[in-house]
Amino acid sequence: MRVLPAPGAFAARIEDMDLAQPLDDADVVALLRALGEHGVLCFAGQTVDIKAFAAFGARFGDLAVNIANSHHEPGHPEVMILSNMVENGEPMGLADAGQGWHTDQSYSRDIALANILHARKVPRRDGKPLGDTQFLDMHAAYEGLPGDMKQRLDGLTATHDFGKFWEEMRARPGSGRAPMTPEQRAAKPPVSQSIFRVHPITGRRVLYCNPGYAIRIDGLEQAESDDMLDRIFEHQQREEFRHAHQWTEGDVLMWDNIGTVHRAIADYAPDEPRYMRRVQVMATKDYTAIVHPDAQAP
Repeated sequence: MRVLPAPGAFAARIEDMDLAQPLDDADVVALLRALGEHGVLCFAGQTVDIKAFAAFGARFGDLAVNIANSHHEPGHPEVMILSNMVENGEPMGLADAGQGWHTDQSYSRDIALANILHARKVPRRDGKPLGDTQFLDMHAAYEGLPGDMKQRLDGLTATHDFGKFWEEMRARPGSGRAPMTPEQRAAKPPVSQSIFRVHPITGRRVLYCNPGYAIRIDGLEQAESDDMLDRIFEHQQREEFRHAHQWTEGDVLMWDNIGTVHRAIADYAPDEPRYMRRVQVMATKDYTAIVHPDAQAP
């Protein structure tokens, strides 16, 4: 396995690894370290079936079954389909997933470690791939925060609400999303998350607050909360924190859901087919112990 950092970006390319083959423990440790260091890992040219794809994700933590997941691979509710394709008059997948800056599962008390996507069909126009996925580096965003913001936000939490992102997606032109059901709302009530949290792999602080789900900074007056959230979101979207992945069929992309914010770019038309498989790895393991087994307890 070789880890090749992207020039001038926080992502990396992983070469000489076949994801159709089971990972051994050393592979898991090496990939977790790479994930913490680089945030986004690309495994190009992968031929991996649904079962092996899910097994790869499960080596890093429990796989989520998303409450919005009405589209998944048969027999694999943990493998979500993200697609604009239609079969027999019915959508094959969720077509508008991720179109706005967010961090998956920040609206859950149990957060996600990583997302993993496998590109099966990539839309193209005039030979150019469409539908990039963009990322923001939240290690760098924390480090770059002005001192007054760090001081004011230290120790504070923000409320994250699944319904915020859902309603924003419903409001977009052409959206086919139905309103959230009472069962969905009950399954994912708003939760509070620390705005600064220690990353379980790197041991460094990250800015864990995103425009998709964060609705209020707890304990602040509404006006100050609104102003501070605007400042956070403007800061974290600065150009120097960005990376864009341009997809090719066969790419498997794994990204850190604690140390990044991401969005999908919907610059393709309904007749330009896109088909992705996705698994979401929840943060259900002691990653500090896995990555740093010889570290001495304080």
